[in-house]
Parts: sequence; C-alpha cells; structure tokens
Amino acid sequence: MPFQVSLSGLDASSSALDVVANNIANSQTTGFKNSRVGFADVYATGSLNLSSLQTGEGVAIAGINQQFTQGNITQTGNNLDLAMSGQGFFTLHDASGYSYTRNGTFSVNNTGFVVNATNQRVQVYPALATGGFNTGALADLQLNTSQSAPNATSNAAVNLNLPANATAPVNTPFLPTDPASYNNTTSTAVYDSLGNQHTATFFFIATGTPNRWNVAMTIDGTLLNATAANPTGVQPFNFSSTGTVTTPANSTFVIPAAGSGAAAYQPTTGANPMTLTINMSGSTQYGNQFGVNTITQDGFSTGQLTTIAVNGTGIVSAKYTNGRSLELGQLAISSFPDPQGLAPLGNSNWAETFASGAVIHGTAQSANLGTIKSGALESSNVDLTKELVNMITAQRAFQANAQMITTDSQITQTILQIRA
Repeated sequence: MPFQVSLSGLDASSSALDVVANNIANSQTTGFKNSRVGFADVYATGSLNLSSLQTGEGVAIAGINQQFTQGNITQTGNNLDLAMSGQGFFTLHDASGYSYTRNGTFSVNNTGFVVNATNQRVQVYPALATGGFNTGALADLQLNTSQSAPNATSNAAVNLNLPANATAPVNTPFLPTDPASYNNTTSTAVYDSLGNQHTATFFFIATGTPNRWNVAMTIDGTLLNATAANPTGVQPFNFSSTGTVTTPANSTFVIPAAGSGAAAYQPTTGANPMTLTINMSGSTQYGNQFGVNTITQDGFSTGQLTTIAVNGTGIVSAKYTNGRSLELGQLAISSFPDPQGLAPLGNSNWAETFASGAVIHGTAQSANLGTIKSGALESSNVDLTKELVNMITAQRAFQANAQMITTDSQITQTILQIRA
C-alpha cells in the first residue's frame, strides 16, 4: 500500500514540475498566462470503513488551471501592437473558427488583412456608412491601401473683420488685377471633383457709403458670378450699425447666384463644374483694421495611407496624407463567464468550451472590459521568483516520495528476511 501512495505522490510532483517548467519556459511569451496545479487527496470512498482509522490512498491532480491575472504592459511603438489592460480577449478567426488571445502582436498581410503570426484575422465590428459600428456582426479587419477618394469643395466659411472707416478705392470699376480697385483681399484653397487644388480669392471693395461693401470672388483668376449685366461679378456685402452682417440673406453667398444667369465655375482639369456656398456669418465690421480670423472649406484632395491608429475603445482609424481619417471598425472584445474553463490552443490562444461558458462579445471600456493600449504588448504574467520557489517545493516533494518508496522497500526486505 505505501508503494502505491508514494507512486501517486511521485506522479503528482512530476506533474507539478512539468507545470513549473512550462511557466518558466514561457516567462517571455507575449500574452502567456501561467498555470497552477491543484491537488486532491484520495480515499477509498467505496469502502464501508469510514472510521477515523481509515488511511488515504495517495494524491491526485484535481486540475491544472491557468491564471488570467494582468501581465505588465510594455511599450513597442508599433501601432498594430495592441495590449489589453483589464478583462477581455482579442477575437480571431480563420478556417477553423474563432479563437481568443491576449497576444496583440498583429501585422498586415499581403491582402491587407490585420492578422497574428499564424495568419488568423482580427475581428471588428464593421463601420457603418452613416457613422458608428454594426455591433451585431463580426468582420475581418482589412486596411484600404488604395488612395483616399477626393471630395469637391461645396461649402466654405469665412470669418474676418473689415475696417469700419474704409474709403472707396481709387480706381473703378473693380479688376482683380488692379490692387487700386479694391480694399482688401484674402484667399484659400478649394478642390474640384478630381481632387485638384484651386485658389479661391475674395476681394472686398468699400462703396464709400457707411456699412456698405461689395465682394467679388475668383477661382484661379476667373471671376465668379460674372454676367453681361454684372461683368465684375460683385455682390453687396452690408453691415448693421453694430457691425454685423445684414446682406446677403443668411450671410451666405452662393456661386452661381440664383437668378443671376451666371454659370458654375468649370475647371480646366476635366472635373465637374464647381458650385460653392460661402458662409460669412462670422464676419464683422469693427475698428480700422482688416483681419482674417478663420477660413474653412469641406473639400480635400486624394490621399495615401500613412498610419493606422487604435484608440482606447478599440476604434481603428486609417489616416491619410490629405488629413482625412477613416474609421475602419471597432475591435470586438470577448469575455467568458469562467475564463479558466477555456481550452489552450498554443500561441497564447484559447478556445471556448462548455466549462468556460458561451462567449460574450463587447467593446473595450464597456461592461467591465478593459482598455486597449496601442503601440504596446502585454508581457507574460509569470513571476520567475515564485516559479523557482515552486520548483524547489515540487522537487522536495518528489524526493520525499522517492525516499518513502525506499523506506517501504527496506521494510519489505526486512520482513522477507525474518526466519521462523
């Protein structure tokens, strides 16, 4: 009987050493979670002898459980290196189905998909055309490496101040090429439907009557709103006695002006004709200084992908050289009722099991899920000092059980040598 008891102790101690060895071997593995052995004593439960004199039959392995404690976060500087601070797993998919990981070492493959080292694709909630994300479906995260499409300028806002004491210019009529025929000017870039940049210039002409101005506009030197009846294309730009815009209605200039008979500006690049709405509601007429506060417009040129950014909630955005930022999706973060029930697959991946409970999908920073750290990785949670202590403990237990077998062997030999 002592032989069997001690052999069970040897087996248990050997398993404990196996677990310690695996923990130590993976002390530098990204996203690795250390394991712990659970032991259970063994009794002959089928026996009717339940007295306090009953001896045990050894030890058994009750379970080997992975410990999902947080590992240290290490900065890498690579935007597609992602670390999870808190609960949750990144969701991966391939031909074998879904798996879950804390190893956020991701890269872009030759078809633009964001994958891990074994080419499993990172899962996201896809972006909606109307904004936001479709949290009812999972999709592969794929980068669009083609050029970002341009957008023609259709709206602009000009916020400036005209001097209240301005006098009419010396020369009339207004000519864009004659600085003596206007008081002030400013310009901004606008874009056609092919993404070509053009220069829109605004000319401000004092009429000599208080609070009364004219404004004219050109694109690449071509007068806008010019007609036979109004060859200079000037339009009234009037202010109240308190310096706020009164004309045009809603402080908005439209090109071409409704009912003027003027044509839209036709670029020479082959792009569509340009129609513009210029909002000057933020403009004023104060003091004696001309000043431009802000000019904004909604057009942009084509752009090349420059970088990928991931924020704390897992929103993945592509940034382009034209200053545009396009949301590609939001990382799908998975959790489980009992993470210790997950089946380890290797490569710091786990699979759902009956013991783990059904997967629950969500987003970072919601429902007790953690925060995404871009440009960082989660290190192994193995504590080497603790594992070395566990190794010594398991080694001593193994040696003690081996000594027990030696002792039992000696006792048996002594009994065999007894002579009648």
